[in-house]
Amino acid sequence: MNDSQPLLDVRDLRVDYDVAGAAGWRRRTLTVVQGVSFTIAAGETYGLVGESGSGKSTTGRAILRLADVSGGQVLVDGRDVAALGRRTPLSYRRDVQAVYQDPAASLNPRHRVGRALTETLARHGLGDRDERRRRAAEAFEQVGLTTGHLARYPSQLSGGQLQRVAIARALVLGPRLVVCDEAVSALDLSTQAQILTLLTDLQAASGVSYLFITHDLGVVRHVAHRVGVLRGGELVEQGETRQVLDRPRHEYTRALLAASPSSHPDGREERRAERAARRAAAAQDLSQEAA
Repeated sequence: MNDSQPLLDVRDLRVDYDVAGAAGWRRRTLTVVQGVSFTIAAGETYGLVGESGSGKSTTGRAILRLADVSGGQVLVDGRDVAALGRRTPLSYRRDVQAVYQDPAASLNPRHRVGRALTETLARHGLGDRDERRRRAAEAFEQVGLTTGHLARYPSQLSGGQLQRVAIARALVLGPRLVVCDEAVSALDLSTQAQILTLLTDLQAASGVSYLFITHDLGVVRHVAHRVGVLRGGELVEQGETRQVLDRPRHEYTRALLAASPSSHPDGREERRAERAARRAAAAQDLSQEAA
């Protein structure tokens, strides 16, 4: 890859869905993502934030080729993924992996969790049986699990341990980009911190890139180098994380920050002051209208 070329380049992305109309009405097209553009460099984390329904997960699905691209381009290493054809080649699956909110949903409750990794390796034709088990054990050790966890069933693991299994399965293939879609939102705060630290450490060791999709601005501040803010399927603001979160330019970003809880006392006071100012301004507007 050219050093000046981003690993992921999303250009003017549009994703449409066909929606069934009510009885007697035609099907209609709903645009979920419109004109979204951003890049992710090798070894970088890009945070994508916004309210529910803003198009965050749809953007991730388009990159993973789980949602059709209606317009624009998604390029990996400068190659338009639309040129890959209707069936996604295994080489792309190796390079671009995903970690979702609910890891248990993607694990067979009747199978030991180690099988999720060995079957993934087998599907990609990597190693013989012994080699696949060795690589699965190494991946578990990387994410803070022991080889003993390989033989456990999903019901025998905690939520944090299941998410570590999901991360191990995503990383066992040596991907270059991992799409993390609300990957820590279902975890308690202490487990969240552990998983975020783990992801950061793994990135430092391997150079993997992350697209971190979340509604939690605190998570973005902790892990992302840059951040983009989605509203109604459009990217309203993006830039360096500290710049966007500390000096937001768009009103929608300021509203998200005002509504976001903060564990830092200074942050709470700033948000209280901002909310009080908004209430005062609203009250003044109402009084002027009444006059």
